[in-house]
Amino acid sequence: MRDWEYADFTAAVHRLTGIDLTAYNERQMKRRIDSFILRNRCQNYSDYYRAISSDRGSLKKFSDFITINVTEFFRNPLQWEKLRSDILPELMKLRGPMKIWSSACSTGEEPYSLVLLLNRFMNLNAIHILATDIDEGAIAKARQGVYLQNSLKNLPEGYTEKYFDCRKDGYHIKEKVKACVEFRKLNLLKDPYPKGCHLILCRNVMIYFTQEAKDRMYQRFHDALLPGGILFLGNTEQILNPVKYGLVSLRSFFYSKTIEKSTSLTERVGNQ
Repeated sequence: MRDWEYADFTAAVHRLTGIDLTAYNERQMKRRIDSFILRNRCQNYSDYYRAISSDRGSLKKFSDFITINVTEFFRNPLQWEKLRSDILPELMKLRGPMKIWSSACSTGEEPYSLVLLLNRFMNLNAIHILATDIDEGAIAKARQGVYLQNSLKNLPEGYTEKYFDCRKDGYHIKEKVKACVEFRKLNLLKDPYPKGCHLILCRNVMIYFTQEAKDRMYQRFHDALLPGGILFLGNTEQILNPVKYGLVSLRSFFYSKTIEKSTSLTERVGNQ
């Protein structure tokens, strides 16, 4: 059998795992995979595919590697402060109970951060957040809710004592916080999105996708939002033409689904 090209490998991985690597930035992803293949002492793409397709442990390590789980509580604190001071108070004026989706939740720091932030506005028993990720291993860790001290470095003063139990193996987030988050597996490229969301977070993920994949996802995020709902992106991400997707930029990294100007969140937040 001839040595595979990168395209052969991505097609085989898609059939094996359902993960479409062609939707990711090819240069970034190819560089990551090439280095991982060398690290695992394989000769080429076909050699490495044989390894991951015949051993579940190797396949799990590969899946964990390509789904890029790097996060911490209140990552990029200035954005979270903007969410607290300007965005959430206005979102609470929209109809219905607050529906929030953390769409690439990784190991849980983001949705749990949302719970802690919302607890400043409402009781924990009133908070429900849907948190999804493509990586089942990351979701399992999120459900456990055990974190190292470095992940907690951006927590506001007093939060560690209030929301965590310190044990020998790390900081365990309290059960009352866990109860506020529902974790599910979801592939952003192909699975149905939830509807009627007040707030969707998709932070530090879009930079890895092709522009074509981003176009599809931005439109689907728009469709998942309530009129006036907010899409919250990461620190290195920006939608250059949000109007194309029916969105309006509020300030950096926050985008509102357009509604009539007289009642728009865009107008209220923009004037603050």
